[in-house]
Amino acid sequence: MNATIIIPARLESTRLPRKLLLSETGRPLLAHTVESALAAARLSGGLITGVVCAVDDESLARAARDAGARAVMTPVDCPSGSDRIAIVARELDCDVVVNLQGDEPEAEPASLVTVARLLEDAPRAPDAAPMGTLAVPIRTEAEADDPAVVKVVVDGGGNALYFSRAKIPHLRDGGTAAPRLRHLGIYSYRREFLLSYAELPPSELESSEKLEQLRVLSAGYDIRVAVVDEAPPGIDTAGDYRAFVERCAARGG
Repeated sequence: MNATIIIPARLESTRLPRKLLLSETGRPLLAHTVESALAAARLSGGLITGVVCAVDDESLARAARDAGARAVMTPVDCPSGSDRIAIVARELDCDVVVNLQGDEPEAEPASLVTVARLLEDAPRAPDAAPMGTLAVPIRTEAEADDPAVVKVVVDGGGNALYFSRAKIPHLRDGGTAAPRLRHLGIYSYRREFLLSYAELPPSELESSEKLEQLRVLSAGYDIRVAVVDEAPPGIDTAGDYRAFVERCAARGG
């Protein structure tokens, strides 16, 4: 089995315009994400064989290539990141695609290897889960109560039972606390499934929660989940970026 990390990267963003090109650290934000992906490839022992950026602007393509990744141009008007990476995956010869968002510059390389390996067992078995993802323990009540924090409940076999913005599982009558998990938006897909993913019909659960992964569960597919220790912060706002620049400076770059 071999895997490719694809980083969907679009130039415009609502809350922080052109954020992937911000360069206060000395190199573009996208370059930091590429570096994390390349580190995962080196760590993977040959499992991860490539890093590709799916971009919609030549300036992003240059940033990706300068950082050591391939760059493939995709349409500006792709409906979602999964549609953008599927365009690139059609031309790849790989078993698994890892979807790493371009605004995750501090993604832990070991976690990227973990999500790729989730689909390593019996990669072509007809009943094998077509997707994998990551979760991290919820450690505060504020996090558990926050609807911006997506929660996941996992069964005994390591498959997702449900994703929600609500506080799940609910503890009735002071029951014993079950593990509470925060979902991390890093996915692995079997390539064949990714290419047909957009054809799955939208579900009522997806529309209610505004969570695209519920389309997969509603269609009867499994999503495997691995629990990791830490959730690296993404970059959504100017404040997020300033904090990232400060962390980089503290690490010496």
